[in-house]
Amino acid sequence: MKWDPAKYIRFGDYRSRPFFDLVGRVDADRPARVVDLGCGPGNLTATLAERWPGAQVVGLDSSEEMLAKAAPLAEEVPGLAFERADIAAWMPGSETDVVVSNAALQWVPGHQELMRRWLEALRPGAWFAMQVPGNFNAPSHSLMRELAASDRWSGKLGGVLRGGESVGEPEDYLGILFDAGCAADAWETSYQQVLQGPDPVLEWVRGTALRPVMAVLGDDDAQRFETEYAAALRKAYPRGAHGTVFPFRRIFAVGQKAE
Repeated sequence: MKWDPAKYIRFGDYRSRPFFDLVGRVDADRPARVVDLGCGPGNLTATLAERWPGAQVVGLDSSEEMLAKAAPLAEEVPGLAFERADIAAWMPGSETDVVVSNAALQWVPGHQELMRRWLEALRPGAWFAMQVPGNFNAPSHSLMRELAASDRWSGKLGGVLRGGESVGEPEDYLGILFDAGCAADAWETSYQQVLQGPDPVLEWVRGTALRPVMAVLGDDDAQRFETEYAAALRKAYPRGAHGTVFPFRRIFAVGQKAE
């Protein structure tokens, strides 16, 4: 699947806020190496280099399109670099002090077991911080799955979309951190996002959750699917006087390994 960086960052303020709420809980002092797993277009990774100017900050992503967008930042921000890598194959080195993953692990099946391995490999005193969307059962996602499972679309889209099993609950991630000997915190926040413009929820999911569908369907089928899906979204998320309210639940966990 190809990512569209411009579409992804269209709602930049709303997509960025959970990142800052997450890393605000990381109290690392002068880390030597900071890794951002699933760095996307790199704009948020760059803020880590600005926060810890003495650190080597590395953003990892599997998308060539996202890394192409991020590349100019590495030339502008000291200590910042980007590399193409598969999160599922990555392991922290002994020099890694902080690992951040913002809205990426939901794309990685089995990421909870990966977390256990990463935490075991991290050195004492290192920090691990992650955030994933917790809205897989919201209308934005359930309506998409229902349409994909309909008689009209199931032949082409069967098994393409994942559901609530994509992520755990806050207590699941808290348990993983505790089991790894971390001082830890986990929480959830539901952001009441007010989107503007025609079909704004459709425009939001075009940048993320709808990508697997668009990757499978041809142009004509993709347009037909979007038309049906958009009609269902308009009923689920009616426009109000101030815009379209799109509640978005996020799940956070932060831990520091005991020294």
